[in-house]
Amino acid sequence: MADILRVSGLITQLRNGARIVDNISFSIQNGETYALLGESGCGKSMTALSLLRLLPDGVMHAGGTAQLEGVELFGLREREMRTVRGGTAAMIFQEPGLSLNPVMTVGEQIAEVLELHQGMQGKASQQRCVELLDQVGIPDAARRVTEYPMQLSGGMKQRVMIAMALAGQPKLLVADEPTTALDVTTQAQVLRLLRDTQSGSGMSLLLITHDLGVVAEMAHQAGVMYAGQIVEQASRAQLLSQPLHPYTQKLFAALPSAARIGQPLAAIPGSVPPLGSITQGCRFTARCDKAWSLCSEQTPQWTVVAEGQGVRCHLYEGQDARGKRQGMEAKVQEYHVASKSDLNFEPGSPLLQVSDLRVHFPIRKGILQHVVGQVKAVDGVSLQIPQGSTLALVGESGCGKTTLGKALLRLIPPTAGSVQFTGRELVGANIREQHAAMQMVFQDPYASLNPKMRVAEILEEGMAALNIESNSAARQAHIDILLDQVGLTRNSKWRYPHEFSGGQRQRIAIARALAVSPQLLICDEPTSALDVSVQAQILNLLKKLQQELNLSYLFITHNLAVVEYLAHEVCVMYLGRIVERGTAEEVLRSPKHPYTQALLSAVPRIDGQGVERIRLEGDLPSPANPPPGCHFAPRCSHAMEQCRAAYPPAMTYSVTHRVHCFLN
Repeated sequence: MADILRVSGLITQLRNGARIVDNISFSIQNGETYALLGESGCGKSMTALSLLRLLPDGVMHAGGTAQLEGVELFGLREREMRTVRGGTAAMIFQEPGLSLNPVMTVGEQIAEVLELHQGMQGKASQQRCVELLDQVGIPDAARRVTEYPMQLSGGMKQRVMIAMALAGQPKLLVADEPTTALDVTTQAQVLRLLRDTQSGSGMSLLLITHDLGVVAEMAHQAGVMYAGQIVEQASRAQLLSQPLHPYTQKLFAALPSAARIGQPLAAIPGSVPPLGSITQGCRFTARCDKAWSLCSEQTPQWTVVAEGQGVRCHLYEGQDARGKRQGMEAKVQEYHVASKSDLNFEPGSPLLQVSDLRVHFPIRKGILQHVVGQVKAVDGVSLQIPQGSTLALVGESGCGKTTLGKALLRLIPPTAGSVQFTGRELVGANIREQHAAMQMVFQDPYASLNPKMRVAEILEEGMAALNIESNSAARQAHIDILLDQVGLTRNSKWRYPHEFSGGQRQRIAIARALAVSPQLLICDEPTSALDVSVQAQILNLLKKLQQELNLSYLFITHNLAVVEYLAHEVCVMYLGRIVERGTAEEVLRSPKHPYTQALLSAVPRIDGQGVERIRLEGDLPSPANPPPGCHFAPRCSHAMEQCRAAYPPAMTYSVTHRVHCFLN
C-alpha cells in the first residue's frame, strides 16, 4: 500500500536554536490511522503544525522533509501551500471553541472552505453545507447552518470542525486531541464519525492524543513521543501487547482500573523536560527507574526490535542488551490484588444528606423581562455521602453535575430541597461558617487561581477570611505543611501559577481547598484534561489525603475509569435527575439503566474487549424543555409507551442499588 505522507528527519526549532521537534521520521499509508501518543509538552501538536507550515512566530523549520502524495511540502511557496491546507490535507484543532469564528455563522465558515477548494458558491454551496452538517451527525442541519458557534454544545462544535475539514475532501486529516475533555458518549460519536468517514472516503488520519484507549480503538500504527523525539514506534497490536520503551510501559501502568483498587497507581515522577533543554543522553533518564550511567552520557540510537516495531533505548541496543531486555518486555497490565477495605466498602453515617434538591433558572423575555419558563438544571436530586468515602457523580456534559456541586456550596442558590451537613440544614441558612468544612476543587486550575497572586497569597487568602490560625506567621507554617501534603516544595509558594505545569496547578488548587481543614471536597472534573501520568499523580494524592485526613469526596467526572478506581459509590445523572445509584461494583459491573449501559459501552478499552457498543442517537435534550415521562426515552432503544407518559419510580435491587426505569 502506498504512503500518503512520508516524514523524514523533521527538525523544528526556536530562533535560539533549541529543538522542539528533533529528527523524527514516520509514514502514513493510504486509508491508515497513525496515532502520535505522549504527554502534553512532548511536541505532538508542534509536529502537526510543522507539517502544515502553521508554526507560530519564533519557531522555524530547520531540517528534514515531508512528502504528501510525493510533493515536498517544505519546497512549496506559500501560495501553493494554501491550496494544500484545507484541500489535500486538513486539520481539526484541539479546542473548537477557540478555532471557530464567533461572529460568523457555521454555514459561512464552511462556505469559505467550499469556495476556496471546491469553487462552490451560492445555492450549491448552501446545500453542500447542510449536507456536510448532516453527514457529521448534527440534527436539524438546515437550521443549525444559520447558527453561531456559541449556540452549539462542545460536541457539536467539534463536529462542525470536522465538517469544515471534510469540506475540502482531504486525503489526509490531522486530528489534534479531537476528544480531549469530551464526555464518553460525545467522544464515541466523534470517533465513530472519523472511522465512518475514513472507511467511506479512504482518507488517512494523523491522530494526536494522550488517551491510550483512543489509540487502542482507532490506530493502525502508533508512535510514542517524548521531549521532541519518537521513542517507540509499532503497530497497535505490538504496542498494546508488548510495549518496549520504559516510558510507554509507565504510561500503561498509570491507567486507573478496578484491578488496582487499594494500590497506588504507577505515576511517572517529575514532568516532561522543556523542549530543547536536553541535547545529550536519553531524555527520559531523569524519570526512568531502569536508567544507568550510559543513559545520561550517550544518546540512544534507533533500534529495530521486530518487523514494524522500533525503539530508542539503550536496553535494546546490540546483543548484550538481550538479558536486560527480558525484564523490560512485560505485559501491558500488571494487576494488583485489591484490598478488602476497598472492595467490601460499607457506608457509615452520612456526612452530607441531600433530599429533593432543585435548581431552576428563570427564562425571561420581553422589555419587562417576564418569566416565561424555567431551565431545570437540577430537578429533584437526592444523595448522601458518608464520612471518609467517595461518591462519583457521572453523566454527559450539560446534565447538571457542576450546577449540583455549586448549589451544595451555595455558589448557586437552590430553588428548593434540603441539604444537611453533619445534621445541620444548609438551605436557607447562613452557610459562611460551613465554608471551612466544604470546599471545591474546580475543573480548570489555571482559571480558578489568581494569576497576579503568589501561591502563598492564594493559600493564605481563604485562611485569613475564615480566621484560621492566629497570625500570618502561623498561617505560613501551615502552608508549608500543606505543600508537603500535596507533594510540592516549600519554596514553590513564592512562585506564580503560570510557573507551574497543569498537574502542579491542580495540586495547588487541592492545597487551597485543604487550607481550611474541610471534611468534604467537591472535585469538579479535576483530571479531565490531564495526561494519564499526571492524572495518576492527582488520583494517588486524593487517595492518600482521604486515608490520612478521613476526607469525603463528591467526585464529578465523565471518566469512568477514574470512577472505577476511586469511587465507593456512584450516582448516574441525566438531565438534572439521578437515574441510577449504587456501589461502584453494582453500577459498573451490573448496570440496570439503559443510559448507564450506554455510558459504559462508550468507554474505549485498551484490551479491545468489553460490552457491545450501544449507540445513542441525538444529543442531550434541553433542560428548559425536558421530554415528558422518562427524560431518556427519546434516545432509548428500549422505550415503551409508558416511558413517554410518566417518569419511572425507583426500582430497588439491593439496599444500595436503585434505578429509575420501567424495564427493570
